[in-house]
Amino acid sequence: MRRAMAAAEVGDDLFGDDPTVNRLEEEAAGLTGKQAALYLPTGTLCNEIAMHVLARPGHLVVCEENAHTCGHEAASAALLSGIAFRRLRTACRGLLTAGQVAGALSPDDPCDTNVVDLVTIENTHQVGGGTPMPVEDARAIAKVCAGHGVPLYLDGARIFNAAAVTGASVADYAACADALMFCLSKGLGAPIGSVLAGDIEFIAEARRMKVLFGAGWRQAGVLAAAGLVALDEGPGRLCEDHANARRLAEGVAEILPGAVDLDGVQTNIVFTDVSGTGASLSAWVTALATHGVLVTTVAGQVRMLTHRDITPGDVDAALAAWQQAAASIAHLQRR
Repeated sequence: MRRAMAAAEVGDDLFGDDPTVNRLEEEAAGLTGKQAALYLPTGTLCNEIAMHVLARPGHLVVCEENAHTCGHEAASAALLSGIAFRRLRTACRGLLTAGQVAGALSPDDPCDTNVVDLVTIENTHQVGGGTPMPVEDARAIAKVCAGHGVPLYLDGARIFNAAAVTGASVADYAACADALMFCLSKGLGAPIGSVLAGDIEFIAEARRMKVLFGAGWRQAGVLAAAGLVALDEGPGRLCEDHANARRLAEGVAEILPGAVDLDGVQTNIVFTDVSGTGASLSAWVTALATHGVLVTTVAGQVRMLTHRDITPGDVDAALAAWQQAAASIAHLQRR
């Protein structure tokens, strides 16, 4: 990637004449089966632009209650677009069903000010443990949305991980949605960047919003070059990340029985519930850091992700750190 970045042919992306950015956008559009695509710095910006274009101020966006769009991005959506969310609780790791969506899109009451403009789904679902949505379920939701005249947007930050597990193509998933985004900087391993894709009219307006939101950039080809490498090399090696995550999950489950939902570890995300250990979440984060492993916390659990920079040897080192952290916490509890 660094070699590709150093050798990238560049122009001025704000004026649409950076050849490397243009090539990335063309390849992304072809890969998703959409008419056009737009290269942006972050997945959050993709989501915010998409929701701004597809939903009107004062109207609602339907999403799963722990989805990134209505969690980390709720304040951004309110500030930038004046939209709110109708959050739906699911029974299975963050995966919405067509029946739930149908219930949320019941005919508008003329006296009801809560009007739904958009439905969003997240695949894979991050807080749900990286669970992939089967393409048949996405198609069923799309059918419900079409029947109500409401667009469907796919937050596909990790859609390549979903495709690697389910066997469906990214284009299969994209065909279910009016628009989608995917990250180049997660499982695909690029240092920065995400792509928003949709029809020509949608991307034209999204490109305008990109500038209005302050995301116009100049010689972005130096970054887009890494994105092209990510698209070429990234999808085929995601199974390695998934295998490493499985080894990590099984190892932690042996150290802390019952703390890992192994059925939920299907891609590259591993959650560990340490609430039953008698030690606080922060105590585990500190103990793991002391032994050389940095983790984040999401939804009250320890979160770990595997990616192209994590080797089987790194998994072994992480498991050794968990073993040492468990021993140190047990020692403190005995004192």
